Amino acid sequence: MPPLPADPVSAALRLLDDLGASATPHPGGTLGAHLQRVQQQLGHWAARPALQLAGLCHAFYGTDGFATAPLPLAERSRLRELIGAEAEAIVYLYASCDRGATYPTLAEADAVFRDRFTGRTFVPALRSRQDFAELSAANELDIARVDAGFRERSGAHLLAFFARLRPLLSPQAWQDCAAVLRPPRNHR
Repeated sequence: MPPLPADPVSAALRLLDDLGASATPHPGGTLGAHLQRVQQQLGHWAARPALQLAGLCHAFYGTDGFATAPLPLAERSRLRELIGAEAEAIVYLYASCDRGATYPTLAEADAVFRDRFTGRTFVPALRSRQDFAELSAANELDIARVDAGFRERSGAHLLAFFARLRPLLSPQAWQDCAAVLRPPRNHR
């Protein structure tokens, strides 16, 4: 495998732009802006560089909640060459998650993960589940921050979900989940 570009973030941003992410609508503006905010959030939580890169690229293959896929799965090697195998594997894990099958037991040590692309099931390693949880939190919190309607509709459900995932989240991620998703005191 060829060496990574000297600046994988800039390379990923150029590819995102080439693939139209800066013009793809997404809560809070565009998909490109959302992806950059997710990367920045992970940086604020002191995530390792591979996870931050995955945050920037987490929607390249689409997700179970966002069908738009700027890059076809057949071109995974293209992304891997830009951001490295570790970051691309996180992107694939995030994109491939069958949320309905995976979310209920994700916090458990023997959690079964279902790949929505292949139908395959497996038990991910702890670090993979932690990466998935942290990236999920950064993604959902960004949407909740920029879309009050989403926060109102989904905040309580997401807070309960992240409370179950709390053992997988960094303390900073959990604090932000609680702060952003907790209903206001005067909320009924």
